[in-house]
Amino acid sequence: MSDAPLTVERSGKLLQLQFNRPASLNAIDSAMAGAFLDVVTDAVADAELRVIILSGAGRSFMAGGDIALFSRDPQSIPDSLIEPMNQAIQLLSASDKIVLGSVQGPVAGAGMSLALACDLLIAADNTRFSFAYTALAASGDLGITWTLPRLLGLRNSLAIALLGDSIKADEAQRLGLVNRVVEAEQLAEQTISLANQLAELPTLATANIKRLMQAALQQDLGSQLAAEKQAFSQCIDQPAFHAAVAGFLSKRR
Repeated sequence: MSDAPLTVERSGKLLQLQFNRPASLNAIDSAMAGAFLDVVTDAVADAELRVIILSGAGRSFMAGGDIALFSRDPQSIPDSLIEPMNQAIQLLSASDKIVLGSVQGPVAGAGMSLALACDLLIAADNTRFSFAYTALAASGDLGITWTLPRLLGLRNSLAIALLGDSIKADEAQRLGLVNRVVEAEQLAEQTISLANQLAELPTLATANIKRLMQAALQQDLGSQLAAEKQAFSQCIDQPAFHAAVAGFLSKRR
């Protein structure tokens, strides 16, 4: 097995980025953060890619930041760890690629933050989410205070952050944190199956859907209606639109 902090596997339209520090439950250190930014920068510029999968080696997707680094050099954390991760998350958010998180085991702190930053999330039935930052007397990073209230609302988000309860996979799905829960033994197979399904969706349509939904909470209705109209007009000009319409009509005959 590679000792690189991040492994990369390309398969057609799919790219799987796997965090690879299983002995520390894939805790983020500076080397991992830098590698993640480098790979994401290249991935979002690759026009052939459609889906980017984020996963973790071993029994955990990611159990937070590297506590050894926190103890050894806490002043380096904002610049050497948080900043490159923030840049990578922003690149993924702005990209037209679909970002699919595939998680298992403990998903805590920065691991939960990164999981929630994905566009879609599939989880093994042994997954346990934990905000975890308050246990370190910290307030959160990597966008968790932005994504969590948008997914769950303010009161539920505050309860998760302040009370520190662990959230099991089925409860996470009920709350809307997770899209799909599968048996742990089936996670890898089901992740690739879902990623392949997503990769075959029309490129411009999915890019517009992602962009429109991200913007919706910051726009008034009139602005959103106008943005939808413009995006739909772009889709109409694509061969994929005309092929899909023709295919739909042929099935009705």
